[in-house]
Amino acid sequence: MRRQITAGVFFVLAASGATASAGEFPYGSTLAFKVYRGGTEIGQHTVTFRNDGTRRLAKTSVQLAVKALGITAFRYSHEAREVWDGEALQQLESHTDENGKKYDVHIHRDGQGLVVDREVKSLMLAASASDQALVLPEKAHEVQPPTMLPTSNWNFEQVTQRVLLNTQYGTPSHTTITPMGRELVKTASGATIEATRYHYTGDLRMDQWFDAKGRWVRAAFPAFDGSIIEYVLQE
Repeated sequence: MRRQITAGVFFVLAASGATASAGEFPYGSTLAFKVYRGGTEIGQHTVTFRNDGTRRLAKTSVQLAVKALGITAFRYSHEAREVWDGEALQQLESHTDENGKKYDVHIHRDGQGLVVDREVKSLMLAASASDQALVLPEKAHEVQPPTMLPTSNWNFEQVTQRVLLNTQYGTPSHTTITPMGRELVKTASGATIEATRYHYTGDLRMDQWFDAKGRWVRAAFPAFDGSIIEYVLQE
């Protein structure tokens, strides 16, 4: 699930027929999905939104657990906090635990662009019972273009981009995003929503669906073992 989870994120219109109104924020206070793998529920992905003066705060929480024979074989946790001023990202912090491998990303805007500090902590197994396991941090500090958008799945504007800033890794994700036409998306309540499917290839491999207001309403992508991860909107 490495590149697809965070993957990860959208308000400029594409030639697909989406009709989101410019300047209108399409979400309420909460956006929530249940996540399925091969038809079995494995967790949830939620985003909460709050206005703070002229700025908008978005908090993302992803909690996934894959079980085999009653034992958790894979666990994924991702927490992110974004601060936006209009369409400009001002700050982002994320903390991810991917089955024991931990990622921390800190982004802020200055006069140069988006300043990214990232750290990865890899757990190495002990060579023998008498050795201690080692945690080796990998750190990096970079400046990315001020217009780069993060892979926050809710943001429709991403569909016009070719390079996105990965919110899990803090690195650029090169991707081609192709509109695939309108489809009907079924929600958890059984209702259907007409939405445009966008197909991502490159560093991000997934499909995402956005309705006419620019709302993220579905996602699907392959997991590391070839199974399909599906997001079902809760409304």
